[in-house]
Amino acid sequence: MAELITMPKMSDTMTEGVIVKWNVKVGDAVKSGDIIAEVETDKATMDMEIYSKGVVLHLAINEGEAAAIDAPVAVIGKEGEDYQALLDGAGNTSPAAEEAAAESAPVEEAVTIEAPAPSTPAPAATDARVKASPLAKKIAQEKGIDLNSISGTGENGRIVKRDLENVSSTPAAASVSTAVFGEESFTEVNVSQMRKTIAARLGESKFSAPHFYLTVEINMDKAVQARKQMNEISDVKISMNDIVVKASAAALRKHPGINSSWLGTKIRTNHHIHIGVAMAVEDGLLVPVVRFADHKPLSEISKEVKAYGAKAKEKKLQPEDWTGNTFTISNLGMFGIEEFTAIINPPDACILAVGTVKDAVGVVNGEVKPVKTMKVTLSCDHRVVDGAMGAAFLKTLKEYLEEPVTLLV
Repeated sequence: MAELITMPKMSDTMTEGVIVKWNVKVGDAVKSGDIIAEVETDKATMDMEIYSKGVVLHLAINEGEAAAIDAPVAVIGKEGEDYQALLDGAGNTSPAAEEAAAESAPVEEAVTIEAPAPSTPAPAATDARVKASPLAKKIAQEKGIDLNSISGTGENGRIVKRDLENVSSTPAAASVSTAVFGEESFTEVNVSQMRKTIAARLGESKFSAPHFYLTVEINMDKAVQARKQMNEISDVKISMNDIVVKASAAALRKHPGINSSWLGTKIRTNHHIHIGVAMAVEDGLLVPVVRFADHKPLSEISKEVKAYGAKAKEKKLQPEDWTGNTFTISNLGMFGIEEFTAIINPPDACILAVGTVKDAVGVVNGEVKPVKTMKVTLSCDHRVVDGAMGAAFLKTLKEYLEEPVTLLV
């Protein structure tokens, strides 16, 4: 008997999936465990496995099209078996698939706009009441003199030739073309599954959680020196962000209230420390999680973050890689950003925005010296975290980064 294959739910936040590639075609024989398609979810591209045996009778949607969870995507059965009644009962395509098909190609529009040519300025009207001799009128016309501005010395104030002899001509201003010829254009592309989820989750976070922000500047001289010394002996290159992750984990141990979540009627204080590390990818932002970061050495944190980065770029992160965060770090220092605020990553109560390490001038032991500084900003959910609590956490984080040897104790 023919069996309907539907879009599976591949993550807890997935609402629909896009068929990136079919690995089978109509007429192919398949068995349980076969990977029949690659599906783009809101976080990654994942394999779609089946648990049926038979022949592919029908593919309900094309590559590049979307299907909602539980919507039909294929039919598997015996060769030659009638499956139309099965499709009619389930609906051949989901609304999401129909919408994606209607909008599958990028839209480009261009409109040419031609501004009207400027009109030639009309000659100044001649005041019929101006008294001037015919010769004066002729001279005024040749020289472009406005007779209304001349006082006549002739009989009854009449303008005569002598009145124009010392008058400078006033040529009409040259006509300047203001015609604009150009093209208005734009390109529209369909929103990816990842971007849809980012928009929904961060929009919900920003407008439901009352954010407030605390910023502190940190002297990074000793952290920079420590990193240099560690990289001279370490098998894996340790980044400044790895040091921030380790220092944040240590600070969270002392301030568990920051390592919390708002649950509506409850506040959950997590005793484990799982730090999400925000990573920019082509379609948006992914936040893989370094679990039990407070118990891991810097070298292990560095290895994990690098491995996650490689998987993120290839869209190979799995649901277990990006779930379970209790605190998040977003670092834009590598782009030269000195200071910024980040939107809290649910279900966390806080997120740390990290800027670049820059050269500055500071006072060290009463002396003005060149120093390396870094600004960090803590975004807090005011339902969970108060200002004093957030400030105390930043004070401890600052102490760890300014004296990184304390992280070894």
